[in-house]
Amino acid sequence: MDTLLRNARRKLSQGLLFWREAGEGMPLILLHGAWHDSGQWVSVMESLSLHFHCFAPDLLGFGESENPNIHYSIDLQVECVAEFLQALRLEQVYLVGDSLGAWIAASYALKYGEQVRGLVLLSPEGVKIAGQEQKCQKMRQLIKRSPLLFKVLRSLRFFTKILRLEEKIAQDWQKRQTLQQYPTSAQLLFQRQQSEIEAELLENRLSSLAVPVLILQGGKDTPDALARTQIYSKLISQAELNMIAHVSNNLPESCAGVVAGDIRKFIQESQKL
Repeated sequence: MDTLLRNARRKLSQGLLFWREAGEGMPLILLHGAWHDSGQWVSVMESLSLHFHCFAPDLLGFGESENPNIHYSIDLQVECVAEFLQALRLEQVYLVGDSLGAWIAASYALKYGEQVRGLVLLSPEGVKIAGQEQKCQKMRQLIKRSPLLFKVLRSLRFFTKILRLEEKIAQDWQKRQTLQQYPTSAQLLFQRQQSEIEAELLENRLSSLAVPVLILQGGKDTPDALARTQIYSKLISQAELNMIAHVSNNLPESCAGVVAGDIRKFIQESQKL
C-alpha cells in the first residue's frame, strides 16, 4: 500500500515532540505502548489513513521526541498530548492507545472528555491487579542488577543448567535490556514511588468515562494483561470488548489488519450515535 507518511516536530513546553502523520478527515491520535515508539503504528496507519487523519506521536521521552531530564508521570504525558492537540488545533479526536498509551489515553479522556469522541484501548495498563507491588519491586531490583553479575552467571552455565536456572537468567537479561532501552517506561511503570503510581491508577474513575470505548485484547497475552483488560471491561459499562484469540501482545504490529478493521468499524458505529 503506497501511503504517504509525513514526519513532523514541534517544540512543546516540556520538550520537542516528534510524530508521524497520514491521511485526512476525522483526527485519530495513536499512542504507542511502553516498549515501543510511534513506529508501532505504521502498518495500522497505512490502512486507517484511507479514512481518517492519523497522528502517531512519540511520547515525551521516547523515540525521536526529546528526553528531558525531568520526573515523568502519566499526568505529564496527558498534558503533553493536550498541548500537542492544542498546537495542531485538533478540538475533537478519537484516541487509540496500546498498553501504556492506553493508560494515557483513558486518563486524557477522564480529564478532557469534551475533546474525545471515542477511545480504543489495546491491552491497557493503569489498573491494580494482584501481585502488582511485588512485580514492581522485582523490576526495580532487575534494573539495579549489575551486568557483571549476568556475565558471571553465564560463565557458570554448566551449574545453572543443572540447577535449571539457565532459562530464567536469559529471561531476566532480556528484560533488563528492554528496561534500559526504554528508561521512560521503566520510570513510569516501576521506578516511581508506589504511592505515586497508585494515585494515577484508574480503577476508581473508569466508571465515569462518558465516551464510547472499544477494548482490544490478545487472547494469548500474559495473565496480568488479561486481568487488567477484564477490570477495564467490567468497570466501563459502555465498553465493547473484542478478544483476538490467536495473538498475544503488540497488537498493532502482530495483527495490524484486524486492529485497523476493528477501529474503523468502531468509529463508524460511534458516529451514528
